[in-house]
Amino acid sequence: MPRVSRRGRVTRAAKPKPPPLPTATRVAPAQFAHESEEEFARILDFYGITWIYEPRSFPLRWEGERIVEAFTPDFFLPDLNLYVELTTMRQRLATEKNRKMRLVRELYPEIQIRLINKKDYLRLLAKYGYGPPEAAKLPDIDRVLITASQIERRVGELGAQISRDYTGEGPVLVGVLKGVLCFMADLLRHVSLPVSIDFLAISSYEGDSSGPLSILKDLDLNVSGRQVLLVEDIVDTGMTLNRVLEYLWEQQPASLKVCCLLDKRARRLVDVPLDYIGFEIPDEFVVGYGLDYQQRYRNLPFIAILKEELLVLTQ
Repeated sequence: MPRVSRRGRVTRAAKPKPPPLPTATRVAPAQFAHESEEEFARILDFYGITWIYEPRSFPLRWEGERIVEAFTPDFFLPDLNLYVELTTMRQRLATEKNRKMRLVRELYPEIQIRLINKKDYLRLLAKYGYGPPEAAKLPDIDRVLITASQIERRVGELGAQISRDYTGEGPVLVGVLKGVLCFMADLLRHVSLPVSIDFLAISSYEGDSSGPLSILKDLDLNVSGRQVLLVEDIVDTGMTLNRVLEYLWEQQPASLKVCCLLDKRARRLVDVPLDYIGFEIPDEFVVGYGLDYQQRYRNLPFIAILKEELLVLTQ
């Protein structure tokens, strides 16, 4: 078994077996040990980040076979594969926690762990792509529906699937502006094929939507005889998508498929084919990752639900 000298140096008889990895299920305790932990948990919930409170203990010092010192981090964030220990600004407490953290890193080098105080943890989340460092800067957002890491993982899966399905082909990816920009850019980076891209811009519909499609920006490429993949940010009623597909079929492509990031199936009025789907979402007004509310929030790295009272006020 490892031994720790009075100076904190570790001598190993054998490497300790790490405790079992905690399951990726949020476990909310009846009561947090400190109000800063409760605040941190609320912020994680706002951003939709899965957390586990006091997930497991790491043995640090033994007397014979008996564990005489261990360290239990405050949180484990499965999406980031990161343990987080919160601390106050009291130097005595910070010094002791830093000592234990050094031992954890030495005994368990495969573990990612951070010691942060109240001033730092919002910056930590921002570093990992969870938006502005203060939730107060998002006054119209109710909650995050799909996190940045979930989007990144799913877009990678879609890109890999498209690469397999179009092996030996050079498909044309067509996006409908403007909401598709973020999705299209990220999807392209995960498609391991020589692809072409083009964009359509269409007018929004008011009243009767049975008339001809109003094109604000037409395709620059000739897609006749090409394999075309239409890339959409969100599909709800399906009426707009249906008319875009009719228009694209008139260009006589060899094939035509649809890849959408968000499928709001609860609002579907027209049955349209969706060949690749990122996420199915509930009937909520969502923003972020290219989707906007009055031209705001397109640059959020996650998908969030807008507050219902805001929509009522603006109707």
